[in-house]
Amino acid sequence: MKKLLLLLIMFAPLAVSAQKGNEMNLWPEGPSTSNGDPDDMAKVTVFLPDEKKATGRAVVCCPGGGYQHLAMQHEGFDWAPFFTSQGIALIVLKYRMPHGHYTVPAEDAEEAIRLVRRNAEQWHINPKDVGIMGFSAGGHLASTVATHASGDAAPNFQILFYPVISMEQGTTHQGSRTNLLGKSPKRKLVNEYSNEQHVGKHTPRAFITLAYDDRAVPALNSLLYYNELYASQVPASLHIYPTGGHGFGIRQSFAYHLEMMLELKAWLKSF
Repeated sequence: MKKLLLLLIMFAPLAVSAQKGNEMNLWPEGPSTSNGDPDDMAKVTVFLPDEKKATGRAVVCCPGGGYQHLAMQHEGFDWAPFFTSQGIALIVLKYRMPHGHYTVPAEDAEEAIRLVRRNAEQWHINPKDVGIMGFSAGGHLASTVATHASGDAAPNFQILFYPVISMEQGTTHQGSRTNLLGKSPKRKLVNEYSNEQHVGKHTPRAFITLAYDDRAVPALNSLLYYNELYASQVPASLHIYPTGGHGFGIRQSFAYHLEMMLELKAWLKSF
């Protein structure tokens, strides 16, 4: 049975090439805040499940890349079959790089969630079941929105892969911190974007996963975040695999790919 499941999961990504999403400009009338680069446009690619399979759930996906670039494939588009096969819509966000304007990525992510809710009826989505998922720096972005957003921009759940959470020296990923906040950010700004400091009862439930041997983003980021979620009585699931390094995404070369996919699937079914 396990071998059969492994084969099913292994071959699922092959369907990506046949499954085309609908690409949309996130800000058709221009963004509220410019990052100074007119060629860096925020977009979303929408992957919808078959209407008969649709559960009403949706996930906005934020690929990683240290707030410098985006790993759109294995931390974005390649996830579409996994979600749509379960009746879950996947909305992959190409958010803009900060370029000295630290509010830009979160503005894009919050607008992507609003976009999903504005189109909820047309896309067969329950506006009260919209989550956010992020990888590495995209995990920082996802957790920023999960801890700071309100109203129609606030997600109902969060999925974080090897996330950057804190901006504190010694804990953060230095490249992500520098690219987002600059070389010498003020203490107030560091506190504002150290998301472990902003967890509360309002924070949505979380699935967090990483590898023990991650040498890019210290595990302390996830541990601090999980501890604060636990202290605030927010349901959270933390998975630390023995090996895998950083940036494995949905790649089948990750030794614990099968276990991770099954555990995420089980978590999604748990609420």
